[in-house]
Amino acid sequence: MRIVDIREKTVSIASSIANAYIDFSKMTCSVVAVVTDIVRDGKPVVGFGFNSNGRYGQGALIRERLVPRLREADPAALVDAAADNLDPFAIWATMMANEKPGGHGERSVAVGTVDMAVWDAVAKIARQPLWRLLADRYRGGKADEKVWVYAAGGYYYPGKDLTQLTDEMRGYRDCGYRVVKMKIGGSSLAEDLRRIEAVLGVVGEGKCLAVDANGRFDLATAVAYARALEPYGLHWYEEAGDPLDYALQKELSSVYPGRMATGENLFSHQDARNLLRYGGLNPERDVLQFDCALSYGLVEYLRTLDVLADAGWSTRRVVPHGGHQMSLNIAAGLHLGGNESYPDVFQPFGGFADGIAVEDGFVGLPSQPGIGFEAKPALYAVMKGLLDA
Repeated sequence: MRIVDIREKTVSIASSIANAYIDFSKMTCSVVAVVTDIVRDGKPVVGFGFNSNGRYGQGALIRERLVPRLREADPAALVDAAADNLDPFAIWATMMANEKPGGHGERSVAVGTVDMAVWDAVAKIARQPLWRLLADRYRGGKADEKVWVYAAGGYYYPGKDLTQLTDEMRGYRDCGYRVVKMKIGGSSLAEDLRRIEAVLGVVGEGKCLAVDANGRFDLATAVAYARALEPYGLHWYEEAGDPLDYALQKELSSVYPGRMATGENLFSHQDARNLLRYGGLNPERDVLQFDCALSYGLVEYLRTLDVLADAGWSTRRVVPHGGHQMSLNIAAGLHLGGNESYPDVFQPFGGFADGIAVEDGFVGLPSQPGIGFEAKPALYAVMKGLLDA
């Protein structure tokens, strides 16, 4: 078997929303199709992938560096020992050939996008949902039958008032989510506290609300927010400072007794190791949010989980950023602690299979081979467009 074509395009996921650091008015996303020579029902098996929100499309890197390396490689070097499926690890190594170590930035997003498509193809060729394939390969055949999810929203946008914010959060609760997340840091502390208290009026308890500063704060501001947030008993306080400022995170962890979450903007197992070494996080309390689609893909994510294990962290402390089906499959197949969800934003890429409801904060899993994109018709239509071009 072999890869016969790799296609990519950049699509817009622009909207008027903003967090404390960026707006999404020009946000884009890369979509990739990996076409194989395996034919099922008269059509080639195709794996699809895309990059998570928050990082722009990676078309140039994919076209100019990654795809040429895969096309120039011996096809036999990209398949497994039985020559009946793709080998994601060999493909990953080929994409990263002649790349210097370090500098884990946009390159990691490009590799992660192609890697997602490869794993989708691998699971389809194996005739298994990806979560089942991962559980069989890496967890002794045991998968979680459902995954805890929380609804991420509460963005800023022009003219949004407290009524609109609370209506949004009430809608998430009505859809079956128990925990919701909102943005902070885009307003003054006093205004953010008013926003938090308005949402608490909807969800009832602090443990049902997480807040996310998207790395906006310096140490003094992060500590001021921490002291103001402490009485609420929130589900977590997320990414207060710059993601690479481990000293800030350590200092903040020493003064904030509640759960903290971070890691969505760290893109390698080396970065993850440094966070655990120097960030002062508590493996019995805190949450790690590494995003497979932004951090070199599942091949690298498995290395990151090994780093966590070596440092004494359970995979149950990992709740990936991204709010999409790839992270959902990983969470179920590799025994993570849950998954982010975007019910209303970054569509059609956010969210899960259309026919699977969220019930009491948990979502079930797709039964289709692969990641399950075909069970989300609006998303699959975008992906299928790559083949029609």
